[in-house]
Amino acid sequence: MWINDIIDRIKLPFRKEKELFSALYNILGFYPHNIELYKQALLHKSVGKRNEKGRPQNNERLEFLGDAILDAVVGHIVFRHFEGKREGFLTNTRSKLVSRATLGKISQEMGIPQLIMSAGHSTSHNSYMNGNAFEALVGAIYLDKGYDACMRFMEKRILAQLINIDKVAYKEVNFKSKLLEWSQKNRVKLELRELSQTKDEQTGSPVFTTEIFLEGIEGCKGTGFSKKESHQQASKETLQRLRREPQFIDAIFAAKADRTKMEEEPVMAAPDIDKLQEEQQNFIIEQEKPVEPVAVPQRQTTLDDEFTLDDITAAPREKTREEIIAEAEAAAFAEE
Repeated sequence: MWINDIIDRIKLPFRKEKELFSALYNILGFYPHNIELYKQALLHKSVGKRNEKGRPQNNERLEFLGDAILDAVVGHIVFRHFEGKREGFLTNTRSKLVSRATLGKISQEMGIPQLIMSAGHSTSHNSYMNGNAFEALVGAIYLDKGYDACMRFMEKRILAQLINIDKVAYKEVNFKSKLLEWSQKNRVKLELRELSQTKDEQTGSPVFTTEIFLEGIEGCKGTGFSKKESHQQASKETLQRLRREPQFIDAIFAAKADRTKMEEEPVMAAPDIDKLQEEQQNFIIEQEKPVEPVAVPQRQTTLDDEFTLDDITAAPREKTREEIIAEAEAAAFAEE
């Protein structure tokens, strides 16, 4: 009986390794050459495993390598797929394909969380851990099979079966950008406050919490395993609230009206321009101006006019009594 127990104990590691080989084949599409690389890629730091020299053994170094390889491979694929597109579009598309949320979802769909060794009871909820494990597996593939194997893995196993690259490229997923666009268009003051940074109880990974304020009015909170993820979640929830709660919008614009009224209220009256000009003139010493002679209009002459004394007359002389009688008698004789 005890001999059978010993045999089972000897077979157990081989059975587990065979199961791992089979599981990795279903995920990767090929059998690993160096299985130890893939074991390390699936080992989370929360296990606290160390080697003979006391150095920690986990997937962080492979994650670092896989992150760089993914950027190169996905960048190469995007470059070939979207011929003629500009650098900004290509960069944005690559960022979406290698984002933490995308890698976490891919990992979940492929069944990678079930293979991760961690101190937690479940890793299915932790996209942060799952995405890191996916990157570590890519690092293991690179060391085990080379760059071309990584390219085939991403093209045939990921993009051909799990992701529609065109939908990812043209789909708007930046909720923070949309909220910023709405606030700027409506001239609403937007603030993102990072409330706390804690650690996940099971994995020890950092968890960030962010809350959004619009004109000082509390919006929604968001949590994530990175600041960017918490910003996106908070922005998404706030956008949904703006669409569903008219009273929320009313409160925001009422607060905006109060703020703009205070900002636009003048602290002093505008200066009187006319009064300022008068005050300026008081500094000028006025000089007495000489009386200018009045111009008398004169008759215009020409070269043909002769100089005569016809227009010059003396004042009339007063007539005597004898002259008046004589003129009367002359007038009487003339009428006869």
